[in-house]
Amino acid sequence: MATIKIKQVKSGINRPKDQKATLVALGFKKLNQVVEKEDTPQILGMVKKLAHLVEIVK
Repeated sequence: MATIKIKQVKSGINRPKDQKATLVALGFKKLNQVVEKEDTPQILGMVKKLAHLVEIVK
């Protein structure tokens, strides 16, 4: 299965609880961290929800 690399570019401070929980579920612990996840519909939905906080790195 293909994987994608996701980078957190903005902080989760002052964000709703569901967005903070999604950041944790993706595995982010600090700013500018890059995580590699499988390219599944669930992960892509999480990335879409946090589009203003994360970016996909190639």
